[in-house]
Amino acid sequence: MAIELFNTLGGRIEPLTPERDNTLRMYCCGPTVYDYGHIGNFRTFLHVDVLRRYARLRGMRLQHVMNITDVEDKIIRNSNAAGMPIDQYTAKYERAFLEDMDALGVERPEILARATENIPEMVALIERLASEDIAYKADDGSWYFRIDRFPDYGKLSGKDLEGIEDGARVDVDEYGKDSARDFALWKACKPGEASWDTPLGCGRPGWHIECSAMAMKHLGPTFDLHAGGEDLMFPHHENEIAQSECASHQSFAKHWFHVRFLLVEGKKMSKSEGNFYTLRDLLLMGHRASAIRFLLLSVPYRHQMNFTFDGLTESSSAVDRLRTFAKRIHSASQNNFGALAPVVATGASPQPAALAAEVDRARDEDRGSSRRGDALPSTPEQRTTNNESRTTNADPQTTNSDLATLLHQKRDAYHAALSNDLNTAEARAAIFDVVRAVNIALDHGTVSADDLDATRALLNDFDTVFDVLTDRDAAITRSAIAWAQSEGREASIAPELFNLLTLSDADIERLIGERNDARKRRNFARADSVRNDLLEKGILLEDTKSGVTWKRK
Repeated sequence: MAIELFNTLGGRIEPLTPERDNTLRMYCCGPTVYDYGHIGNFRTFLHVDVLRRYARLRGMRLQHVMNITDVEDKIIRNSNAAGMPIDQYTAKYERAFLEDMDALGVERPEILARATENIPEMVALIERLASEDIAYKADDGSWYFRIDRFPDYGKLSGKDLEGIEDGARVDVDEYGKDSARDFALWKACKPGEASWDTPLGCGRPGWHIECSAMAMKHLGPTFDLHAGGEDLMFPHHENEIAQSECASHQSFAKHWFHVRFLLVEGKKMSKSEGNFYTLRDLLLMGHRASAIRFLLLSVPYRHQMNFTFDGLTESSSAVDRLRTFAKRIHSASQNNFGALAPVVATGASPQPAALAAEVDRARDEDRGSSRRGDALPSTPEQRTTNNESRTTNADPQTTNSDLATLLHQKRDAYHAALSNDLNTAEARAAIFDVVRAVNIALDHGTVSADDLDATRALLNDFDTVFDVLTDRDAAITRSAIAWAQSEGREASIAPELFNLLTLSDADIERLIGERNDARKRRNFARADSVRNDLLEKGILLEDTKSGVTWKRK
C-alpha cells in the first residue's frame, strides 16, 4: 500500500515515491525567527512531523531540510526597534522555536539551514539568473526577477498574470496576488539594515531566493517534496519555483504539500481578536503539551481546523485514556492478568461478530442519545469515554479469535488511513476502536497472549507517529514556568502550576509510598490525608489491582 498525498501542483492525490535510494528528500519552509511561534505555525510543523514519521515507519529513509529565516523585513524592523544586532535578536527566537518544537514532540530535521550562513549560494544563484537576463539590476542597486521570462509563473497557485504591467516591481517580501510583479532577489544596502558586500553589490537577500538556494544546495535541483503552510503558496512558493527552474532548467519539487489555516473558536487568529496564542501561552494557562499536539493533529492537514478550548480539554482526556490503556496492556502482558492462552486457529478465519456488534451497539446508543437531545460526541475518543463503562453488556461468548481478527482489521484501517493523504482523524478512530474492544475483552477475560502482542504492536505503530503515550508534560510545563519567570511574565502563570515547582515526580512517589505504608498499618486517616493533599496539588491517584497509579491534572 503506497503512501498517497494531495499534490498542490496539479491538484490531485498522487503516490509519494522517492526518486532514488528509497530516501524521501524533502524541504520544509521553517520559521522566520522574529517572535515566538503561534499555534497556527505549529500545526504545519506537526503535520510535517506526521509525514516524516509515517514515511519512516513505512521503510523510507529521510533527508529533511528546514530553513531558518534569520534575515528579512520583519526581523530587521523588530531588531532595530529592540536596538539589537539581528544575529543576537534572532538567536533568542530560534532557540525558543526549537524548544517549542521539542516540547510538541516534533522531530528535528536532518539539516537546519540558516539564511545568513548561505549568502554565497544565494549570490551564485542570482548571478546564474543574471547571466541569462532573467535577473536584472535596478537603479538603486537591487536585483529583480523578470517574471515574464517564466511562462509557467502561477502554475502552483493558479495566478493569472494577464494584465500585469511589464517591468513593474515589488520589493516587499510578502504581498497579495493582485500585486504580482517582478520580485526582489537582492535588496540594496539601506541605513540601519544588515548587509553583505558581494559581487552583486552591498545588500541582503530577498526572502524568496533564500529557500531556493538552500533547498538546491542540500537536495539538488530536483527533489521529492516541498512542504509549508497554505499562506506560503503565493507569493513565496510560486517565486521559489520560478527562480529555481529558470536557473536549473529542471523541475524543482515534484510534490507540494500545504497545510490549511487554523481558526480559534471559529475566528481567524489575530491579536486584535484576543485569540492569538503561542505554545507558551497555552502551557502557562495549564494545558499540556501532549494534549496540544494531539488536538492539532486531530483534523487532517487539508481541512481547516477550528481550535477550541473545549476541544483542548477533550484532547487532554483522550491522551489520558490512551496512556491508561497502554499501562493496562503493559500490566496484562507482565502479569498475564485476564489473558487466555494463545488460540491456534483452524480452518477459515472467524469474523469478529460479537466485538463488532458491541462496538456498533455503543455507537447506536450514542446516536440515540443525540436524538433525545443530548450532545453527540464528535470524536472517536469521546465515544470511547461514553462506551467503556458499558462492558457488562458485552457478549460473554466473544472469543479471542474474534478479537484477533478485529485487531488485524483495525491495524489495516490505521495504515490505510495514514496512507490515504495522512487522514489522521480516521487513523485515530481506528485506535480508539481498539481501545474500546480490547478493554471489553479484558473485562471478560477473553484476551490471549497473542492478542496482547498484537495490541502492543499496534500501539507502537500509533505512537511512532502520534507520540503522546510517554508522559513528558510536567517537565515541559516546568520549563515554560522557568522561562516566564526569567522574562518577568509571572502574571501569565496559572496559580495551580506553581505546584509543579515544588512537587517533583520523586516527591509524588515518596508520598505514595507513605500512603501505602499507612494503609498497611490501617492508618486510613493518614492515607486519606496524603491522597487529599496530592489532589489539592493536582495529582490524581488510582488504586488498581497492580498497584497505585497517578497522573497530574
